[in-house]
Amino acid sequence: MVMDGALPNVALPTIARELNIDSSSAIMIVSVYQLVLVMTLLPLSALGGRIGLRKMYQLGLCLFIGASLLCFFAPSFPLLLAARALQALGAAAALSVASALIRSIYPTRQLGRGLGINTVIVASAGGIAPILGGYIVSVVDWHWIFIATVPLGLLSLAVGQRAFPDVERHNQTISPLGALLCALTFGLIISGLLAWAGGHHLPTSLAILLLGFLTAVVFVRRELTQAAPILPVDLLANRVVALSIVAAQFAFIGSMTFALSLPFRLQEHFGFSPSEVGTAVAPFPLAMMVSAPLAGMLSDRYHPAILGCIGMAFASTGMLLLALLPEAATQLDIAWRGALCGTGYGLFFAPNAKLIISAAPIARAASAGGLLATNRLAGQALGAALVAALLAAGHGSDSSPALLGAVLTFLAGICSIARLSKWVGGVR
Repeated sequence: MVMDGALPNVALPTIARELNIDSSSAIMIVSVYQLVLVMTLLPLSALGGRIGLRKMYQLGLCLFIGASLLCFFAPSFPLLLAARALQALGAAAALSVASALIRSIYPTRQLGRGLGINTVIVASAGGIAPILGGYIVSVVDWHWIFIATVPLGLLSLAVGQRAFPDVERHNQTISPLGALLCALTFGLIISGLLAWAGGHHLPTSLAILLLGFLTAVVFVRRELTQAAPILPVDLLANRVVALSIVAAQFAFIGSMTFALSLPFRLQEHFGFSPSEVGTAVAPFPLAMMVSAPLAGMLSDRYHPAILGCIGMAFASTGMLLLALLPEAATQLDIAWRGALCGTGYGLFFAPNAKLIISAAPIARAASAGGLLATNRLAGQALGAALVAALLAAGHGSDSSPALLGAVLTFLAGICSIARLSKWVGGVR
């Protein structure tokens, strides 16, 4: 499901040409998937706690597979967008309960290891997707992009039927109004930011943003009165969880700013070819894949906040070194700095996720997992909007994104170490 969010990226020019649409419209194929995900993760995680985690995961997986087939056979652009929205809804249903299922599968003493493995899957899937997408488009028709992950979905469905635990469900009512307000809050705010960053009509963008913030105020005020809130304000009242969420948001925005801006800088400022860019950037996800499971295992023995602080120190240093690259920088100069950043993020994400998931009661594990996934997607969307704004301002291919990423990563480290303060309730 992570792969499917990025697989169509390389096929967008081909899709635009064959469907006779402009490039800005083709981007909606990716945007609608991400937007539906971030709008529906929290409501579906709350629903998953009511109907059962395994059932929600399997229903989401079935919808995802069915919608993938609809994407494959879609004869027009509007129908393709509708199928992508259904595909994202299925992915949201499954991903909203994934962290809660991991908590149910792994014993507490090994939870960090399980979340570390999950971090590796997310990082590697995001790295593999562009390579696989490029290969598919070069060999067969672009329609095959949308069913490339179906075999993995069918495998997960078959194995999960017997392997997933049947977690006890709760009987609290889920409010349709709360779900609607949640979707509108995230949808309007992120759409407004993307419209503003993309240079669209400024008054319209600001109006969408303002409407989103007003909806957020109504939504949060309402959630504070609910016994089973869709936005887990009860979990956010725990300072450890709140600081972990804020730290993760800074880290997600910083990492996305780095990942999206560096190729522009390497091509436009340093004159690297696309293949040279790929070689120079590859150590970032590879280092994260190595350090994440190690960090997950270490978080079962040491406080996750300490690991997170060390990780953000590594990543901040790597960002600063990238910002200060010499004019005659080689691939090796970029590669080891990127590896330092990747190592830092790998040390941060899995322990941070463990702290959030383990701080929630078992009955609220699905809501904690939904909050975690929503936070990741929102951070990535905000990072993409930030890079778009920097590019529009003429600073996307200089050292500005790396400096900004270093600041955001440093702030994540401050939030991480603050969880060790005596005034914050500790979580072991």
